[in-house]
Amino acid sequence: MDADKEYFNIYNHNFIRVAAAIPELRVADPTFNAKKTVELMQKTAEEGAIIVVFPELGLSAYSCDDLFHQQALLSGCMLALSEVVKASKDIPVVSIVGMPLKIDNMLFNCAVVISQGLILGITPKTYLPNYREFYELRQFTPGDRALRDSVAILNQHDVPFGNNLLFKLNSQPLLTFYIEICEDLWAPIPMSSSAALAGAMVIFNPSASNATITKDDYLRQLISNQSARCLAAYVYTSAGFGESTTDLAWDGQALICENGSHLSESKRFSYTPQLITGDIDLDRLSQERLRQTSFAHNIQRISKDLNLFRTIPINADIPCSQKILLKRKYERFPFVPSNRLQQDKRCKEVYEIQVQGLTKRLRSTNTKRVVIGISGGLDSTQALIVCAQAADLSGIPRTNIDALIMPGFATSLRTLDQARRLTASIGCTTHEIDIKPSCMQMFRDIGHPFAEGHPVYDIAFENVQAGERTSHLFRFANLHNGMVVGTSDLSELALGWSTYGVGDHMAHYHVNASVPKTLIHYLIRWSAQKDLLGKEVSNVLLDVLSTTISPELIPCENNEEPGQHSEHVIGPYELQDFHLYYTLRFGFLPSKVAFLAWSAWHEKNIGAWPDTPQEKQHEYTIGDIKKWLKVFLERFFKSSQYKRSCIANAPKVGSGGSLSPRGDYRAPSDSEATPWLADLDTIPEKDT
Repeated sequence: MDADKEYFNIYNHNFIRVAAAIPELRVADPTFNAKKTVELMQKTAEEGAIIVVFPELGLSAYSCDDLFHQQALLSGCMLALSEVVKASKDIPVVSIVGMPLKIDNMLFNCAVVISQGLILGITPKTYLPNYREFYELRQFTPGDRALRDSVAILNQHDVPFGNNLLFKLNSQPLLTFYIEICEDLWAPIPMSSSAALAGAMVIFNPSASNATITKDDYLRQLISNQSARCLAAYVYTSAGFGESTTDLAWDGQALICENGSHLSESKRFSYTPQLITGDIDLDRLSQERLRQTSFAHNIQRISKDLNLFRTIPINADIPCSQKILLKRKYERFPFVPSNRLQQDKRCKEVYEIQVQGLTKRLRSTNTKRVVIGISGGLDSTQALIVCAQAADLSGIPRTNIDALIMPGFATSLRTLDQARRLTASIGCTTHEIDIKPSCMQMFRDIGHPFAEGHPVYDIAFENVQAGERTSHLFRFANLHNGMVVGTSDLSELALGWSTYGVGDHMAHYHVNASVPKTLIHYLIRWSAQKDLLGKEVSNVLLDVLSTTISPELIPCENNEEPGQHSEHVIGPYELQDFHLYYTLRFGFLPSKVAFLAWSAWHEKNIGAWPDTPQEKQHEYTIGDIKKWLKVFLERFFKSSQYKRSCIANAPKVGSGGSLSPRGDYRAPSDSEATPWLADLDTIPEKDT
């Protein structure tokens, strides 16, 4: 990042802040309306936004009806426009203002783009509603009937005019925007669909849609869906209080959506002016278009039509030197359902996916027994819940679940007790095997110092135990015609925190491989809250949730609790899962991932993990984030891909992605992390 750019500034991470305005207005009073427009332009600049859209025909008011045929009104609108253009010289904002415009003895419903004292282009409305309460063809001409593609206006010559104008900010290469007006969106093939394929990343819609019952819900769906189909942001505003209520009412609904997600919405039926803003992530939209190859195929299919669009450059300044923080909220747990009203549905769906995968594999292999290692920790607990549901669904008794508890040199009394209680309460057939004797034999065979009584706790010491557990699982499965169900999760695969080959890396079938640690934590808590497998099981689940995450491979003096802490080595899972999501799902720069993480985590919040009762104030500084992001980048890009290139089959669960080489993610095992670490160096060490 350039030295003159402030790290804690949204524009330096390819966000843009846009605004949708609903000004106070009076019908057929352009002077008043221009004044109120300028006031909201100034407020837009104060909010740190760089583009603002005003309602359709906002300088005249939409509900003028046949007053649009009066020369006094049209002349007044032109004078009002000159005042807005004049004011724009001192307001660092690109403004989109609606007005009627007479050209070649035809009247057009137009959106005028204004910046730095200049009119940059004019977009006329294409589809004019002439049904029910609308009679626009009585006054206006469709935009595609115009006789010229440029006009002279307010002493400016050759101002671009037409419904094929794209506006591109020179200072932000990712930002190209397009304007369609109200009804243009309602057409079966909206103008914005072609504009998006032609390069528009943001669509602005100045509208004057009147209020009727349930229309607001329809609009939300329409705008959200259009932003998703176009892989774009959509900024919509409409007429509010002040329009004529002769036959209609006006609710002033404004919305900002990004690829199907709602960023901001106005208050309907407000009696005062409103300005809503939204921080649009241009990187996200660009990455989505890059990855969804059907978008490019669609461009190729209609490329001749797209060549008709014209691009208008805009030399607008972007405020990059001062601190401008995100107003947009980023969830701390992007893999975890954030909508509490739908949490039951989401959790059930996750289990359905995991259970269906395992059930199909059992049926296709005609396997009647499941073999699983149970440690008393999170991952094996989640996998066992899935096994129990799959057994129930398949008509297999739970006693056909062979749960192997295999205490080693570092197994704590707590996890051992939890493993025993869990398998008993679920109704598995429990087999407890002490792996220490077989591990000692291996130590002797390979000449490890521990076999001679020397407390050397190296990687070989750890992996001998992990390997012995896996060997027991597979050989037990061979003996009893069973299937080994793996427990390792997405977070561990991302960080390479698993024992390769004969270790938790391998199984006949995985169920957790695309489920990250934070989501597993959430699912187990939900299972406990719902008593999914009964009250007795739920009590054990709550104990598991409050247990330190540990591989339990290195002994400690006190064996009551786990001695090793995974998060002391590889970082907090809650933070690493955040890094994983935005790296895997969107491919963002580390500097941007860190900015998003800081935006989500730098303020204190109760509860380290989602839905936990912990009375804990939790936050991370940018220095903390940089430290653990470095660990993530080194492990994810440089040292762990070989483990992911040969993982066992497992179902993909969420849109956040999986690391299966047969699915979402394919990468070389011998790549470097150099470019990611170079970008990491641009992140500051302190918050200020």
